[in-house]
Amino acid sequence: MHKKTCVIIAGPTAVGKTTAAIELAKHYFTDIISADSRQCYKELNIGVAKPSPEELKNTRHYFIDSHSIHESLNAVDFEKYALEALEKIFSKSDIAVMVGGTGLYIKAFCEGLDQIPEVAPDIRNWIVEHYNQHGMEWLKKELQEKDSLYCKVGEINNPRRMMRALEVKISSGHSIVHYQSHHTVERDFNIVKIGLELPREDLYERINNRVDDMIEKGLVIEAKELLSFKALNALQTVGYKELFDYFEGNISLNRAIELIKQNSRHYAKRQMTWFKKDASFSWVQPDFSSIKKYLDKSLF
Repeated sequence: MHKKTCVIIAGPTAVGKTTAAIELAKHYFTDIISADSRQCYKELNIGVAKPSPEELKNTRHYFIDSHSIHESLNAVDFEKYALEALEKIFSKSDIAVMVGGTGLYIKAFCEGLDQIPEVAPDIRNWIVEHYNQHGMEWLKKELQEKDSLYCKVGEINNPRRMMRALEVKISSGHSIVHYQSHHTVERDFNIVKIGLELPREDLYERINNRVDDMIEKGLVIEAKELLSFKALNALQTVGYKELFDYFEGNISLNRAIELIKQNSRHYAKRQMTWFKKDASFSWVQPDFSSIKKYLDKSLF
């Protein structure tokens, strides 16, 4: 191993990334950078499956509890934050660990992204409010009218990406595609990408069990305390959106829980689709021995 190396642990929700990353960090006496677009918010806890307080105490994590839901964050912000954190880690260790399931954040860290202009909060809030009221049909119609270029090349079934594209177009007058140069930055450190996967039935069982565990731990109470912030981008998140519908009398609690499980499974499927497109990932079972065996061949 000649260069310093960042080992990236990625994969779908509930596959076991947190446990694997902590075991890895302990083995290499190093720290972890979270690549999760929701665990960074200090107001969100149970619903985003953060590491336990004990795990956070025993292993240093960057980008967890680092921001507020009232702050606006994107992949470019994460790239800057992660590179600064990496510099601190590399000052004391040759290996750093990054873990998470937010594909765009990991892509930004590995390859770099172009700076997209700031979007005024009132524009973002207007879009979120209308999407919540009118759904995907409204969002698709707005994008088709205002940004036909994105509709040709962008993700047109991912509401978060679609809302992002719409806010950039309204705010800047240019399509978000205009700012995506696809130019890959060369990093001065090695990157090793490891994807964790399980048979679909096993993963879905883990997801369902995790949701039940979240409910037992008090997710309903946590979500109720955040209801007044439901329009914020940070709260457009599986586990909270469904409970907000329950609080407003639109669905029963049992239906909300059922939808959290269903939407979490759908999210896991989208994550796998994203990561599987990246041929530089090597896929292993989510256990430390499998990961360590692969790394022993890759790093040394």
